[in-house]
Amino acid sequence: MQVNTSGPLRGEITVPGDKSISHRAVMLGALAKGTTHITGFLMGEDCLSTIDCFRKMGVEIGITEDEVIVHGVGLHGLSAPQDALYTGNSGTTTRLLCGILAGQSFPVTMSGDPSIQKRPMGRVIKPLREMGARIDGRDDNFCPLTIHPSELCGIEYTLPVASAQLKSAILLAGLYAEGQTTVIEPAPSRDHTERMFRALGVEVETHDGVITLDPPEELHALDIAVPADISSAAFFLVAGAIVPGSELTIKNVGVNPTRTGILDVLRDMGAEITEKNFRDDAEPVCDLIVKYSALHGTTIGGEIIPRLIDELPVIAVAAAFAQGETIIRDAQELKVKESNRIAAMVTELKKAGVDVEETEDGMIIRGGKKPHGATFETYKDHRIAMSLAVCALACEGASRILDPEVVAISYPTFFETLQKLGG
Repeated sequence: MQVNTSGPLRGEITVPGDKSISHRAVMLGALAKGTTHITGFLMGEDCLSTIDCFRKMGVEIGITEDEVIVHGVGLHGLSAPQDALYTGNSGTTTRLLCGILAGQSFPVTMSGDPSIQKRPMGRVIKPLREMGARIDGRDDNFCPLTIHPSELCGIEYTLPVASAQLKSAILLAGLYAEGQTTVIEPAPSRDHTERMFRALGVEVETHDGVITLDPPEELHALDIAVPADISSAAFFLVAGAIVPGSELTIKNVGVNPTRTGILDVLRDMGAEITEKNFRDDAEPVCDLIVKYSALHGTTIGGEIIPRLIDELPVIAVAAAFAQGETIIRDAQELKVKESNRIAAMVTELKKAGVDVEETEDGMIIRGGKKPHGATFETYKDHRIAMSLAVCALACEGASRILDPEVVAISYPTFFETLQKLGG
């Protein structure tokens, strides 16, 4: 796909529903008693993998033009699948399902595509085994995983890193455990699981980084409105900030405080981003307006990293168009995403003439020189593909994006939306 230097981007858009919330809505809707109606669901490949897995375990899930309808079977109503569960490219599906499957009365084997089979699972396996789960994995760390029936007990577990997937896997297993389950976070990570638990009637308390769950007798279905995904909005926030003359409005974006690190960093770099029409139901939501701005470098690290881990590739693009030096550190998690996102972004930005250096836990980007067009690899990683497309819009000269279809994992209509805005 060819992407040319863009004129001003202008308009109002709604990006797809939040991926993290869409996954959890299906999972918890399946485990609830009653029918859950989900609006705003992300029809990307990752979330469809979650639907497929629960259908294979006997959950009736309907999809219409407007909503996903989950006919819950209750906490103990899942049935053994006839075949192995296939999670595709979805790390969220794989890791969160580990927690749910650890409490079932039947064995399950689970695997995914070649990317998932390279992504480490040992960090999830360890606490689940401490709860009593019996899990076998390739080299004790990789898919395929086989999870055997077992009796679980609640534990107190301190996370080695702030990770919403790890935290959620433990809390989901806690639904089936005898006694209380407590997770201690070193820094805040996205809390969609805890919020949805409370809405479904689960007793879960959070105080000073300590999350405590008491296992419920049942979950009770409710309707769930999924807000627009701030991780998808991030590409347009950066595009609006770096393409001269641009002004964009992104509607109904989820602004959960555990996810808004992208707003903090872009504002710190000088981006003009305003909020309007704020409301707070189960998740806080507002419209975001971004205008072209003269950006400058910054330092990103520490406790903010879990609040923007998925947005770091496109933040690196913003840094390439900023004056001065941007340092990204404490971001080792980027190495074990769909690709090694540190190495990928450094390699591709260098092709565009960006002065960028890979470090052990991040990268150093020295802005000030306008990048030029290049032929970009996507590494079969949707966030790398979209980040480089945003970069190409502001580069001098045309660029090519190889394997652009990978954006379907989280944003199937991404390129159509860019064109609608004038890209």
